[in-house]
Amino acid sequence: MKTLGELRKSGYQSQSVKDELRKNMIRKMKSDEELFPGILGYEKTVLPQLQNAILARHDIILLGLRGQAKTRILRLLAGFLDETIPIIEGSEVNDDPLNPISKYGRELVAKHGDDTPIAWLNREQRYGEKLATPDTTVADLIGDLDPIKAASKKLTLADEEVINFGLIPRTNRGIFVINELPDLQPRIQVALLNIMQERDIQIRGFNVRIPLDVSLAFSANPEDYTNRGNIITPLKDRIDSQIITHYPKELKIASQITKQEAWSKRDGDTEVIIPELYRDVLEYVAFEARDSEYIDQKSGVSTRMTITAMEQVISAAERRMIAGGESSTQLRVTDLYYMIPALTGKLELVYEGEQEGAVNVAKHLLGKAIRRAFLDLFEDPSSKKGDDEGASPYKNILDWFALGNSLEIPDLMPQNDYKKELERVDGLKKLVQENSSISEKDLLPVMDLVIEALHQFSKLGKDDIDDHRSYSDMLGSMLGGMGDFEEDDFDL
Repeated sequence: MKTLGELRKSGYQSQSVKDELRKNMIRKMKSDEELFPGILGYEKTVLPQLQNAILARHDIILLGLRGQAKTRILRLLAGFLDETIPIIEGSEVNDDPLNPISKYGRELVAKHGDDTPIAWLNREQRYGEKLATPDTTVADLIGDLDPIKAASKKLTLADEEVINFGLIPRTNRGIFVINELPDLQPRIQVALLNIMQERDIQIRGFNVRIPLDVSLAFSANPEDYTNRGNIITPLKDRIDSQIITHYPKELKIASQITKQEAWSKRDGDTEVIIPELYRDVLEYVAFEARDSEYIDQKSGVSTRMTITAMEQVISAAERRMIAGGESSTQLRVTDLYYMIPALTGKLELVYEGEQEGAVNVAKHLLGKAIRRAFLDLFEDPSSKKGDDEGASPYKNILDWFALGNSLEIPDLMPQNDYKKELERVDGLKKLVQENSSISEKDLLPVMDLVIEALHQFSKLGKDDIDDHRSYSDMLGSMLGGMGDFEEDDFDL
């Protein structure tokens, strides 16, 4: 269909964008289609509230800390629009051919009637988005009078044709999203009030009101309410539904999100195998950070942190594999410590954390995460049971180190050497094999993690020197440190 007449003969009927969203959501719900693909952990909290808001034809705001998928959810709203809709060809505000709102559209229909040319707009073109910044103006969002256009067309500034429409009118008959709403200056927020309630725009002192059909959605971070700005009360009152987002509440969900988002399958012929226990360690880092006294909890700990951390540890394993000319490898404890750069840039520290230093805080969180993941599979090395006549499952391992043995693992150690070195430790392989939840292919990395966990529980000493780590008996390590003193230092 290319003309208004053909459109009318087809029986096409106009509907508001919010009715369209509601209709398509109901259709998808009845056919059991996935409503928000890729969004995990919100099935019983955020998404039902969002569905209710769309069914109620509400404007919405998603309120939550950074890295809680707010923008992604809002962009998925476009999936509830019709695949295409007709507009008057050449219209800046997506004029409905059956009900034009602009002077251009009205005059074109009046002049050509059923021969008025129409175009078809797809759903992606009906979604508009603006990141609120302090320099955003009313002209950016709503529009302004264009004196250059008036002069070139020899029109007065009272003529509707001299209006230069902003982003929101250009998204007429669609969805417009403003991210980080509190960053918008209060006087700019005031300009949204008419759109929210009266559904029209006023440009400067212009005498014409232009009715818009647009669904508005916003995102905001609670921290912004005190640090950078505020949402004015009249605007909050006009936003129909406020939906609170949150971080993953379960380890399994958090792991699924990271697995979905992180670049794990690299190009080329190389393969990095990631044991589930190591995935748990990585997610526990975020869980520990969200409870840490060193971290500013008002800022939150973004899920982007675990995604970039995963990519860092995979890259560390990939680097070792390339250096050794190998085609596959597994993650090791060494690789986990290469996530530190991904953590330090995403953790907002309080005063105590600043005193400790970002790197030390990150290592502290990783150590706690290793302990926590270890205890999901193994007995606590610090439990009283271990004190009873050799009842500890770690006795053989600790005795081996007590005899003066040490475990040396360079970062780029080849796989065969890595295997031989770990298997030297008495009782280590047997301990891991006896745990039925650990597969044979994960044997070596879990053995590695057991040694690191024993260090984290203060059962073994550890030296980290550049790209080399060495484990030894805790007591021997302490006494060895005393050997740095000269004999004369103790002379009286």
